[in-house]
Amino acid sequence: MVRMKQKYNDIIPALREECGITNAMQIPKLEKIVISVGAGEEGKDNKLIANMTDTISNIAGQKAVVVMAKKSVAGFKAREGAPSGIRVTLRGAKMYNFFDKLVSIALPRVKDFRGTPSKGFDGRGNYNFGLQEQLMFPEVVYDNILKTHGMNITIVTSTEDDKQAFTLLEKLGMPFAKGKK
Repeated sequence: MVRMKQKYNDIIPALREECGITNAMQIPKLEKIVISVGAGEEGKDNKLIANMTDTISNIAGQKAVVVMAKKSVAGFKAREGAPSGIRVTLRGAKMYNFFDKLVSIALPRVKDFRGTPSKGFDGRGNYNFGLQEQLMFPEVVYDNILKTHGMNITIVTSTEDDKQAFTLLEKLGMPFAKGKK
């Protein structure tokens, strides 16, 4: 069994007690993790898009897809059908593996890291935060990168309440910044 999944099973009684849940089906859990990267100006260079896709695929452990623009927007210099970003959605064991790697390996490697902001909840129990660069992950080889880029990570939970989602992520080991929620 995946280490983080085992940790989740161990914290279920504490979650029930802290959140005041009586129904076992209402216990918050992770549903999916979405990693996305906006292409920006790099969308015009196919080599950079391929390199970014390979990097995100290595980090996630699953093939990332290139997202194409649905319509042209002159203000953003975006053309319909041109690459606008890269995305990968993780579920099940790969999701728990990535979350474990993120919490226990990648985030502690960030220089001057003080925790992820606790204001990244969207009001529906989902958590968003961004990373400045991909070099903190152990799968990334610096020599193979053409250009460093950041990424947005969205953690989707089964609850609709931000406080329950915060409790779940905190008990799973997410390092939130100290201060008010």
